[in-house]
Amino acid sequence: MSTRRLRSEDYNDYSSTDVTPEGSPPGGMNGFAHPESYQRFGETNGTTWYQTLIHLLKGNIGTGLLGLPLAVKNAGILLGPVSLLVMGIVAVHCMGILVKCAHHFCYRFQKQFVDYGGAVMYGLESTPSAWLRTHAVWGRRVVGLFLIITQLGFCCVYFVFLADNLKQVISAANGTTNDCNSNRTVAMTPTMDSRLYMLSLLPFVVLLTFIQNLKVLSVFSMLANVAMLVSLVVIYQYIVRDIPDPSDLPLAAAWKTYPLFFGTAIFAFEGIGVVLPLENKMKNPRQFPVILYVGMTIVTILYISLSVLGYLRFGADIQASITLNLPNCWLYQAVKLLFSFGIFFTYAVQFYVPAEIVIPPLVARVSERWGWLVNLLLRVALVGVTCVLAILIPRLDIVISLVGSVSSSALALIFPPLLEIATYYAEGIHPLIIAKDIAISLFGFVGFVVGTYEALVELVAPAAAVVNATSAMVQ
Repeated sequence: MSTRRLRSEDYNDYSSTDVTPEGSPPGGMNGFAHPESYQRFGETNGTTWYQTLIHLLKGNIGTGLLGLPLAVKNAGILLGPVSLLVMGIVAVHCMGILVKCAHHFCYRFQKQFVDYGGAVMYGLESTPSAWLRTHAVWGRRVVGLFLIITQLGFCCVYFVFLADNLKQVISAANGTTNDCNSNRTVAMTPTMDSRLYMLSLLPFVVLLTFIQNLKVLSVFSMLANVAMLVSLVVIYQYIVRDIPDPSDLPLAAAWKTYPLFFGTAIFAFEGIGVVLPLENKMKNPRQFPVILYVGMTIVTILYISLSVLGYLRFGADIQASITLNLPNCWLYQAVKLLFSFGIFFTYAVQFYVPAEIVIPPLVARVSERWGWLVNLLLRVALVGVTCVLAILIPRLDIVISLVGSVSSSALALIFPPLLEIATYYAEGIHPLIIAKDIAISLFGFVGFVVGTYEALVELVAPAAAVVNATSAMVQ
């Protein structure tokens, strides 16, 4: 990322809506005859389709994938995968809505780029309501806030995941063997608390986030993809063997645990925050719709297959991350470390979005001399916040469900359908489309409320159980 871009006084959001890159036609968007048929002109030094696909996969395949077997347990062996498929289709549909609305406003206002927040702001300006038009700027601010919460929430989850897996590997190091077929229990060596592992990882994560160029990050993304692909292959070959009789597994779990499934599932599918930034950075953005649907199809197949097979293999013993269920032999210990390596570099990709929202406007307020230092200090502060939050809530399953319910549901399910209504209502929109959009938004809102409530209850429940147990002992 160039210093000029960080210092730009015209900067509005992380995808540079007001900057026309070199290589764009002199006439801007005037040559576009129709919002559905206009051509996008990307950055001269932008990312290729392959690099964009890598980023898209890395933005969606992570800890959410490994937590889905537990999510299926919370929904049921039949209801879980069916719900995953439906949520995947709806989430990708909402991504398509966002891209379509952004293209519409690019044509309408002759802009090269329009980001998520800008699209919502322009959508509110297009509504018949005078009050919404007057307060349209709050659309950008609300989206920016939820993007920051969501992406930093992902980063909190990564800290917990890395700490849990490293702690398990180190605890079982003395008892780790080359025999991966034995069912013997390995005595765990006492080791430091997982919170201390998070603090130990903090300096390395900070150094990683100092990399600010998306093309450079694509190299690390590719390495992370390879590491995670190898890990997934090994995980798959283990869970497909010796699957027990699934007749004891419930087809549909208790409805009380379904909200936890919702939070984990929408956490896994919430890649909408990186959709427009990735498209805006492409050399040829016209290729992006194909990349989006191909990439998300791959993601959905991975999600459903791993979640079902993982729950079938481990049943009621499935843990917050399926890696924690793997045997304590060197092969699977290496898998845990390899996947952790991939998640480590994924942190930088997820961190890119909130950093691009928060940092440039603040850097623009200081002199050129101190801009680079303020930039680095703000990155250290943001990473520190994610680490502190992870330390405060060190339960991986609850953090995933809470982040998914609180913020991912808004960005992935609630906002895009409402944006479509606001964008096209004045121009005429079919009542069935309005009904569809309202239904999707209501589904997201109900999941937001109920999922958040159940996650908080589950977070408090262990403490309450301890208090009750102590009271019973006193009596």
